[in-house]
Amino acid sequence: MAVRGLSLTGAIVAVSVGVLLPVVLSTSVGIIAIATEKSTKELVMGVLIVSFTCAAIGGAVVSVVLLGRKARLARLQSDLLANVSHELRTPLAAIRMYAQTLESGLLASDPEHTRQSLATIVRESERLEATIERVLNWRALARDRAVVELQPGSLRGAVTDAVERFGRMVAPGEVGLVVEIGTDAPVDHDREAIARVLLNLLVNAHKYTYEDKQVGVTVQDDGRSVAIAVRDNGIGIPRSELDRIFLPFHRVEADGASRAAGAGLGLAIVRHLVRAHGGEVEVESRPGEGSTFTVRLPLSEREPA
Repeated sequence: MAVRGLSLTGAIVAVSVGVLLPVVLSTSVGIIAIATEKSTKELVMGVLIVSFTCAAIGGAVVSVVLLGRKARLARLQSDLLANVSHELRTPLAAIRMYAQTLESGLLASDPEHTRQSLATIVRESERLEATIERVLNWRALARDRAVVELQPGSLRGAVTDAVERFGRMVAPGEVGLVVEIGTDAPVDHDREAIARVLLNLLVNAHKYTYEDKQVGVTVQDDGRSVAIAVRDNGIGIPRSELDRIFLPFHRVEADGASRAAGAGLGLAIVRHLVRAHGGEVEVESRPGEGSTFTVRLPLSEREPA
C-alpha cells in the first residue's frame, strides 16, 4: 500500500519520526538543561542531534521489522502458490488420465473398470472443487466478506452434507469413518458453513493419517452447547505446534508431515467460521496418537422454524 507515492515503510518511518521527535526533544531539553550550562545555541544543537539520532534509530528499527515481515509474506505467498498448484495439478492429472482411457474405448467391454474410472473422475473432481473452495473462502474471509445466515435447528443436516461429500472424495474402504449423532438440540447456524467446517476437519484428518485410516465424528450437547468432535489415529501434532495450527498458511512440521500437501488454509477457515457462529474450536493431540478437534457452538434460544 502507498500513500501518495510514499511506500509503507517510508510512511511508518515518517510517522515514527513525527511521534518520537516531540518526545525526544522535550526529554532532551530537560536533561541537557540540568546537565550543562552551555550557551543557548549549543544547547539547541545538542537537543537536535540527540533527537534526530533517536528518531533515525527508531525509523531504522521499524524499517527492519517491516522488511522482515515483507520477506515472510513473500515466502508465504510463494509457498501458497506452490501448494495450491500441487493440489490442483494432482486431481487434474488423474481426471485427464481416466478420461483419456475411457475415450480410447479400451474399457468398452469392461463395465466394472468403466464404473471405477468414472468413480475416480467424480472423486478427483470433488477434491479439485474442495481446493478451489478453500482458496475462495479464505479470500472472502480475509476481506471480511463472508456472511453466515444463522437459523436455529439441528446440526444433523450439516453433518450429513459434510460426511456425504467427504465420502465422494475418498476411495471406497480407504477410511474407516464412524459417525454418531447423539443430539438434535437446536443451534443457531449456517448449514453450508458448518458443513464446510466439518468437511475441512475430515479432510485434515484424512491428510495426516497414513495407515489404517480411522476417523470418528460425534455430536453431543452438554446443556449449554453442542460439540462436534472429529477424532483420527494419525501422526498427531507436537505441543509446540498447537498454538499455530489455526494460523493461515501454517502447516504442521512433524515426522511424516511432509507427505501431506496443502495450502494451509483449512484450519484457519474452520476457526474463522466457528467464531462467526459465536463458538470456539479446540484441539487435543499427541505425536503418534492422533488428534481430536472439537467445535463447540452455543445452543439456540430460538425455536426452530
